[in-house]
Amino acid sequence: MSVDQASPPRGDGKKGAGKTTGRLQEVSSRVPQVAADGQRPADGQRPADGQRPADGQRPAPAGAAELVRANGARRDAGRPAVSGGPASAELPPDRYLDREESWLHFSERVLELAEDADVPLLERVRFASIFAGALDEFFMVRVAGRIRRMATGLPVENATGRPAREILERTLEMARKLSARHARCFTDSLVPALGHEGIEILRWKELVPDEQESLQGLFRERIYPVLTPLAVDPAHPFPFISGLSLSLAVTIADPKTGATIFARVKVPPLLPRFMSVSPNRYVPIEDVIAAHLGELFVGLDVIEHFAFRVTRIRDLEIDEDVTENLLQSLERELMRTRFEPAVRLEVEESISADVLNRLVTELDVHPRAVYRLTGPLDLSGLSAIADLDMRQLKYPAFVPAETALPQDTSVFATLADHDVLVHHPYDSFTASVQRLVVSAAADPRVLAIKHTLYRTSGDSEIVDALIDAAEAGKQVVVVVEIKARGDERANIAWARKLEQAGCHVVYGFVGLKTHCKMVLVVREDSDGSLRRYCHIGTGNYHPKTARLYEDYGLLTADKTVGEDVTDLFNHLTGYSRKSDYRRLLVAPERVRAGLVEQIDEQAERARAGLPARIQMKCNAIIDEPTIDSLYRASRAGVPIDLWVRGICALRPGVPGMSETIRVRSIVGRFLEHSRIYAFGRGNRNSPGEAWIGSADLMHRNLDRRVELLVRVTDPAQQAELRSLIDLAMDAGTSSWWLGPDGLWTRHHLGDNGSPLRDLQSHLIRLRQVRAADG
Repeated sequence: MSVDQASPPRGDGKKGAGKTTGRLQEVSSRVPQVAADGQRPADGQRPADGQRPADGQRPAPAGAAELVRANGARRDAGRPAVSGGPASAELPPDRYLDREESWLHFSERVLELAEDADVPLLERVRFASIFAGALDEFFMVRVAGRIRRMATGLPVENATGRPAREILERTLEMARKLSARHARCFTDSLVPALGHEGIEILRWKELVPDEQESLQGLFRERIYPVLTPLAVDPAHPFPFISGLSLSLAVTIADPKTGATIFARVKVPPLLPRFMSVSPNRYVPIEDVIAAHLGELFVGLDVIEHFAFRVTRIRDLEIDEDVTENLLQSLERELMRTRFEPAVRLEVEESISADVLNRLVTELDVHPRAVYRLTGPLDLSGLSAIADLDMRQLKYPAFVPAETALPQDTSVFATLADHDVLVHHPYDSFTASVQRLVVSAAADPRVLAIKHTLYRTSGDSEIVDALIDAAEAGKQVVVVVEIKARGDERANIAWARKLEQAGCHVVYGFVGLKTHCKMVLVVREDSDGSLRRYCHIGTGNYHPKTARLYEDYGLLTADKTVGEDVTDLFNHLTGYSRKSDYRRLLVAPERVRAGLVEQIDEQAERARAGLPARIQMKCNAIIDEPTIDSLYRASRAGVPIDLWVRGICALRPGVPGMSETIRVRSIVGRFLEHSRIYAFGRGNRNSPGEAWIGSADLMHRNLDRRVELLVRVTDPAQQAELRSLIDLAMDAGTSSWWLGPDGLWTRHHLGDNGSPLRDLQSHLIRLRQVRAADG
């Protein structure tokens, strides 16, 4: 399994005016008024998102109050009011779960796998690393964004109705408990288990003298030259501490005067988190630095030293759950004053009161955001330990099946005959999706290739194929999303390389991220007619993550899909205003409305006494209009199964509101990433429809991204999608079950204590059997 990791911030900056506006204490006292100002209007209206501004125009400056009102009016633009009509007006006001707590519960599920002794040991270490990185991301984006909006007067999104201050305090406390649990898991469980397998993570005092001597030489050669100790005195103010940088707080004394001085030593981020002492013996790098502080402060006495780590808002990061255009303008103003509040301070449990008080005061952090933990801090670096080449301590290796597209037949001949549904990583990405693009680049009959790129790898054969196609004279159009979080620089580099090769590179819409996953190949048949071949998927065109992320893709030469995808590319690259398609649902115009129509149709069938059913698989459900439509369908008696990997704001199993709704989550070896929306039972009495695509049920996906769902029409492929969700919801499958109180309960053992079915392992075995039969 993999989770998107937090990218490191870009270097230290100068300390600025955070103290005047960034105090979490001040924020907490101001929250009730800010929350009141930020209540979502019942029927807010605005022009549709994605309208291109006239060249050279930008909004006129506005006062803070005007900005707040504007943001409140814009936040719900383009989607139905939450009330949704008389039926939902009767729904209770506390019908939504808090998204921050739900996010942390997902993190808790990852942590449970790190704690599980039945999971292979190095995979447990990887889950511990993933947890640490994901929690960093949560603080840098969600917590920091919430604090920034509260401090600057922006309305704070809150569907639960609870005061913003209460939500923030509950979030910080829940994160504190998870952080302490994570530290205990490392110290009490993982370190002993690793030691039993001959992998030792030691502290400096546990090293033998020869090892300490060896590290002394390493310190002088590789570490000492890049260290910069910074003392604090009247002539040297407290330095700005960059986000996520690991540091040592050092108290030194002048033996001549007896004066004590505070100093900070930053741990170099480019050096290994855990230094190798000898084969499979490691020590945290800060321990090596701490043991040699005397060489940094020559002639002074080192009194005490403690590791600490600060989390700040991610530099120039924009939380997509707030209207982006408004927030971008405000962000620029804030960055000019270096408004970067510290939203978390992690310190070693043994830290002295004097040093802690100094850090809290200088960093301007609220005591609730101070996390005292057993060291070492920053366990995201455990990924290096998890990467050790010890196969016996990892999940069994597997080879993706290559039978989805016959190897002895042209990919174009296969797709001209029938649609192909591929399921990654069980079906090979290289032998299916990548093969389509590479074959198109090499085929002299192919006239044009159009492609969306949201994320890809540094050695992408798809990008190389697009370049080859352009250099061969084919028309190549690539829609590159340069705002893909964490991949901005890489995508800009790819865009320049593609442009230099002669590709037409388009950057999408102002104010909208292009998140849809699609490829269009235009090829001339032997009779001179043109045929369009398409791929529409749920995941990125990234060959590495395609082996770690679970995703679906539809490969088709269907004429209707080809025409729809052509129209959508014209919409992205030109000024086409087309919004109605035949086999596609496209956001921001139609995904929410189309899904709600499907949900309401199932509700009408149930009220009429006809068979009805709703099945969904996605990464998050927090969109209130969609949730309310599901509640209404449940009240009508529709059985509803929701497979949600991460955040879920819907309360299942509430009498009179959601009794027929079940919510499950599966966290495991692969990151469950596909989105499936199925309606009806898939039989003669209840035929229904099934859709796959890129859209989750979140405001950002439905309102501020170009997303795409495609209707799967082949009955066997529809049945495959429905049966996958059935298997995940089955009581014999290991999963987490969501209760009406928002708590997730793990169900992974049978009544006799034996492990339940691991869905991902089951699908691996199933593909291997199919490959052998083929």
